Amino acid sequence: MNDKIEQGDLYDFYGELLNDHQRSIYEDFVLNDLSLGEIASERGISRQAVHDVIRRSTKILEEYEGKLHLIAKFVHIKEKVRTIDALVQESEQKCTDDVLSQISAISNEILEEL
Repeated sequence: MNDKIEQGDLYDFYGELLNDHQRSIYEDFVLNDLSLGEIASERGISRQAVHDVIRRSTKILEEYEGKLHLIAKFVHIKEKVRTIDALVQESEQKCTDDVLSQISAISNEILEEL
C-alpha cells in the first residue's frame, strides 16, 4: 500500500514531466488502480512492457525527487502548519505571548524554506 501512496505522491509532483505514453500507463496503474494485465489488454501490449514502463517511470520520478526534494519539503512544511494549527487551538483557550512567539517563529521558518 505504501508503494502506491508514494507513487501517487511522485506522480502528483512530477507526473507532468513524463512523456504522454509513460504518463498514461502510470496513471492507469497508480491512479486508476488497473492491473498490469488490464492495462496491457487495453493497449495491446504485453504485461512485461507495462511493467517496464511503470518501473522506468517510477525511477525517473524518484530521480526528480532525489534532485529537487519537493515532496520532502512539502511534508516538512505540512508538519509545521499542523504545529501552527495546534498552537492556534491552544491559544484560543489561553492566549499567551509564548504561543504567539512560537507561531511567529514557525511561520518565519516556513517562509524561509519557500
